[in-house]
Order: sequence, then structure tokens, then C-alpha cells
Amino acid sequence: MSESTSNSTTPLHGVHMEAGASFTDFGGWQMPLKYGSELAEHQAVRTSAGLFDLSHMGEVRVTGPQSAEALDYALTARVSAVAPGRAKYSLICTEAGTILDDLIVYRVDGGGGDASEPETREFLVVPNAGNAPAVAAALTERSAGFDATVRNESSQTALVAVQGPQAARIIAAVLPEAEAAELDGMRYYSARPATIRTGGEAGEITVLAARTGYTGEDGFELIIGPVADRGVLSTAATAVWHTLLEAAEGLGVGLLPCGLASRDSLRLEAGMPLYGNELDLGHLPSESGAGNAVPLKTKEGDFVGRDALLAAREAGTGITTGQTIVALKGTGRRSARAGYPVLDGGGHRIGEVTSGVPSPTLGHPIALARIDVAFKDAGTELSVDLRGKAEPFTVVEPPFYRRAQ
Repeated sequence: MSESTSNSTTPLHGVHMEAGASFTDFGGWQMPLKYGSELAEHQAVRTSAGLFDLSHMGEVRVTGPQSAEALDYALTARVSAVAPGRAKYSLICTEAGTILDDLIVYRVDGGGGDASEPETREFLVVPNAGNAPAVAAALTERSAGFDATVRNESSQTALVAVQGPQAARIIAAVLPEAEAAELDGMRYYSARPATIRTGGEAGEITVLAARTGYTGEDGFELIIGPVADRGVLSTAATAVWHTLLEAAEGLGVGLLPCGLASRDSLRLEAGMPLYGNELDLGHLPSESGAGNAVPLKTKEGDFVGRDALLAAREAGTGITTGQTIVALKGTGRRSARAGYPVLDGGGHRIGEVTSGVPSPTLGHPIALARIDVAFKDAGTELSVDLRGKAEPFTVVEPPFYRRAQ
């Protein structure tokens, strides 16, 4: 199993060092925060393309005749309904219904989905960085009664993402002609093997190319590995990184390496939750803006946390009682930050900000906050206590930003 410590570095750490990146600890990993201007990196993704190292994310492979059933029991999603080459966003909850992590499940076998050949089923689960060991352990425990094998490949895998309006054009430039021609046909939340033509000693590198992302833009995430030898994995990831940059340069397209600072502002504009901010072990999905990831009405069969989540639905938790996540638009100039109190019209505390930034794209402050459900309706005028001064914010429908189709 992959163990994350404060000294963990990705296979691309040397590349970031050479590029002069500023680093930060994230989930026990030393990750690039930015390479220069975080504003320039944010704008590159919105207008052209950005290149991200996401190798801190976990990769847990689940295989075997009952792998789909095991994941149905372990996660909130109906994994058994996922077709080959498709992906599904899901939660993994505790027995109490709180959130252990949010993750994406890819079905990576090439079978036709015929139940008569269940032994061909294979899934790749991608949890968040700091949660990967806990998720792998939970999946192992929850699959014990099923004919399924769980392997944590996090330490043997690298992940590189290209996000932005020019992402597909850049990826197509590094693929063989036949694969490039099929790229446009890939739907959002689909994945397929792809061959990156790196040239030089690295040659061709097979990756899993997924049309997924965390920025609100079109884009692809390239999963490299598993490769047991760390040096070989680093060489392959470095070759893919430089090949993408060179391809963009050859096309005359801007592709800027981007760090976690811009990734955070991008995902917040897109209204996407972050584990540790909007999602955590202390709250239910309905209290976290993630109730849609729990299909209680359509998913048959038991799964971990189901009883607690059914009870919460009956009680109206996060809907008619308690608290839930809302999107806030600032009408002033100052930005709210995580932990700042949210106040009602009378100055009473009704919750707190979970994430907040000045939006580079929209030009005004934005935030997500967990507040009492009585104030959740769009148009409700509230304020945030910004170190002793109440600044006006209004509840709006998420996301804050939606890309043009």
C-alpha cells in the first residue's frame, strides 16, 4: 500500500524543481503550489490550456468476477451499471453515513458488459491523495465477502492532466493518427488506452486517457502505469510532461504548467467540492452539497452507510433541517476564506465559509459555505465576518462559472 507522508514527492518532482516551482504540503505530499503567477496559470486554463501534475492522487485497482458487486457494496454509486470505457463519480461513506472520501471509478476492462463473463471486470478507483491509504484499506475490508481483488497501485502510478479549451488539440498532437481521429468522439467521463509518442529513448508510452477534470473546462487526465520501478516511472512521466509542452509549442498553442493554487481557484469557480473543505468525516453528503452522489431511490441492494443515509433522508437532514453547502457571491471587494463566520441579516452566525477566493474569471469574490438550510435559497442576502467587519454576500445557484459549449 502507498503511504503518504510529508516527505512524499511525485515522479515529476525533479521537473518541478527545475521549473522553479514553489511547493506546499498537500495531503502529505510536496506539491507545486505555483510556478510563477497563479493568476496567469488560472487564466491559461480558461483561455488555452494548463498542465498539471496530479500524481499525488491514489489509484486502487479492483478486479475479479465480483468486483462490480464489491464496489456496489463499498461505494454509493451503482458501479455495476458502469459500461466499459466509462467513469462514475462516487462517495465512499462510513457506517454513520459521513464521507470517507469522494472519488472517480473507471471501468477499464474491454468487455461488452455481458454478465456471463464477469471475470473480465476491472475497475480503477481514484481517491484523493491523503485518503488513498484509508480508501484502499476500506475497499479491501469491504470486498472480503466477494470474489474480488484490491491492489493499491498509488506508488506505482503517475497522473498528468491537460485542462482547457485547447486540451483536445494538444493531446491529439501526441497520439498516433488513428487514435487522434477518435479523440473527438470521447464523451465526458469516458476513458480509453492511448499511446503517447514521446520520441527519444522513452519511445511510445501507453496511458489511460480519461476525459475528466477538476477545472470546469474540457480536458484529459493521463494515468501512467502501474510501473513498479520508481526510476522507470519517473522517466515515463517526465517524457509525457515534456512531450505535451513541446507539442503545444509546435502548434503555437499556450500550455502553462499549473500548480495547486490555480487548481483550487478553478475548481471553486466550477462549484466543485474539495475533500477537507466541503466534504469530510464529520458531515453527511446532504450536508455537503453531495446528495446527488447517493442514489437512494434507484440503487438496489445494501451498501455501507445506507441505513444512516436513509434515516437522514427521512429526517430531511440538509434539506429541511440542519445545514447544507451553498454558493455565495460577494457584492463587495474583500474575499471570504475558509472558517470565516457567515451571518444572517441580524448579525447572527448561521454557518461558516468552507472555501473562498477572489474569482479571477468573474472579477468578484466567490465562496462555498455550510449554513443553516433556512437561508439556502438563491437570492438570500447574507454577510461574512471578515476579521471583524461584515461584508455582503448573496446566495447564488452554482456553479459560478460554466464554460461555453
